[in-house]
Amino acid sequence: MSNYKTIKQITQAAPPHMVGDGFKVRNFIGQSLWQDLSPFLMLDYNEPWDVLPTNHPRGVDVHPHKGFETVTIAWDGMVSHEDSSGGKGTIGPGDVQWMTAGSGILHKEFHAEEFSKKGGRFHMAQLWVNLPAANKNTPPAYQDLLDAQMGRYPLPDGRGEVRVIAGELNGTHGPARTFTRINIYDAQLQAGADWQLSLPEGDTLGIVVMKGNLLINDEQQARTGDLVVFGTHHTDVKIESNNEAHLLVLSGEPIREPIAAYGPFVMNTRQEIMDAIDEYNSGKYGVLH
Repeated sequence: MSNYKTIKQITQAAPPHMVGDGFKVRNFIGQSLWQDLSPFLMLDYNEPWDVLPTNHPRGVDVHPHKGFETVTIAWDGMVSHEDSSGGKGTIGPGDVQWMTAGSGILHKEFHAEEFSKKGGRFHMAQLWVNLPAANKNTPPAYQDLLDAQMGRYPLPDGRGEVRVIAGELNGTHGPARTFTRINIYDAQLQAGADWQLSLPEGDTLGIVVMKGNLLINDEQQARTGDLVVFGTHHTDVKIESNNEAHLLVLSGEPIREPIAAYGPFVMNTRQEIMDAIDEYNSGKYGVLH
């Protein structure tokens, strides 16, 4: 009897749209996948994009968040972040910005000034990670996770490497502090790689194929642009790459709670959303110019 996790569906991202004037993203995780991929609520993927030089950094100006965390992963280009809790930083290739909105925060994100002046390849993703009810009002916080801090797990026969951003993989740990048990892996596979992945029974799992052509569990093909969504039963996944591949692997212990979401707020009830809007309008999220 196979212990492979069942593939529930393979989906593709929505067509690209602009967030502000700096992020050309396709959204991979919509409301229909909230239970299957809990605690992940959204994945905005900015495919590799060649940006022309400019003296006016592109980005998204001040906006609020409450009740979850934003995780920005950079592969090419540089992004600068600033928020009303005092968090501030610039990330470049391989780095991650992890912002806990918690009880409410204002933030802004722009292409870094030095990157904007030169232009170049821009390739990023932003995840929204839900917080359980017990942590939705946690104080806002910010983690700068640099490439050098990432856990690195080599695949057999030197056929690739998995960067562990959060959670752990076979004893290799990621640097992110998280409120629930989650794994975020950034995996580079060479042709002929054979990765046997094992996760706790009951965990959710999604694999985004940013590049490459895979055979999963000896039966299912997955190609560039696919999100492979697995069921929570069983523990194992077998990934074989036909060519060079780049994957973002998201798994975790699901948060089995109601979700009420409106724009930049994610709570458990509609009343909590109304309260969050009132808090924002009355200035409780601080000041950011």
